[in-house]
Amino acid sequence: MRNIVLGKSGLDVSRVAFGTWQLGGDWGHFDEDAAIAAIQHARELGVNLFDTAQAYGFGKSEEVLGKALRAELDHNRDQVVIATKGGINPGSDRPRDARRAWLRSGVEASLRALGVDHIDLYQVHWPDSDTPAEETAGALQELVDEGKIRHAGVSNYDEEQLAAFDQVRPVETIQPPYHLFRRDIEDKVLPYAREHNIGVLAYSPLGSGLLTGQLTPDSTFGSDDWRSRSTAFRGETLRRNLAVVDKLTELAGSRGLSIGQLATAWVLAQPGVHVAIVGARSARNIENSLAAADVDLSEADLTDIEKIVADGVSITGASPEGVE
Repeated sequence: MRNIVLGKSGLDVSRVAFGTWQLGGDWGHFDEDAAIAAIQHARELGVNLFDTAQAYGFGKSEEVLGKALRAELDHNRDQVVIATKGGINPGSDRPRDARRAWLRSGVEASLRALGVDHIDLYQVHWPDSDTPAEETAGALQELVDEGKIRHAGVSNYDEEQLAAFDQVRPVETIQPPYHLFRRDIEDKVLPYAREHNIGVLAYSPLGSGLLTGQLTPDSTFGSDDWRSRSTAFRGETLRRNLAVVDKLTELAGSRGLSIGQLATAWVLAQPGVHVAIVGARSARNIENSLAAADVDLSEADLTDIEKIVADGVSITGASPEGVE
């Protein structure tokens, strides 16, 4: 597993991180024992960065992650980097809440759920336009000063929101959605991050399953899976994008890769991207994803990929307010 320094945070992290959104309930039921085995297998294979969030199952994914890494968290804490997120309250009358009090209570809840005395990287999950950047950034700096968190970043911010935060304390990392069917960060966010040495952790590199090769135009999802409510996973949009996936799968195969490895390697090949966050519910699925960290795509590969995805449809994903 290749490692990289995560921008100005200085954290030495694996280029592929294990993400735990799928362990919070938004993707339907999961087997906790299998999830724990997947996390532990990822660690055995060299992953040292694990990303979770207070909102994933209201702390459930944090609890599972803490349980899976318990021995190392208790006896070899500096060997793993725990990143979590707060600042949203799904289902409430204020789903985005980056006020000082909520951030503080969120950090305390995450510390308890994970069973640790500090969080390596704490990120504001979604921008909150009703809370001044001075309050949000200032609250995180206070938590850094108190030793409860080591580094502070944001997620899903645009470049103007990054700049406002930067006026109070440096944004050390940003976690945006980024994959072959969602590339809006290329215009301004990635250039800003490169200019300011902000560590970029790209989430959803497989397009929430679109880029796994496992879906068909007739695929359906359970009512407890957020994709059942998303326009990206039905109708003409799904059909067109899966046609693109078929061509990408053929290209990947000609290079001895799976479509998932190609898609993740493409994300990691983009200038300014430090880490791709992938998830898995079982140990057998994690090895395929992690192998992407060792793939070097050539300029010809990248050109071929661009030609193929030109026929795709841009999509969005879930937010605290719901799904489009």
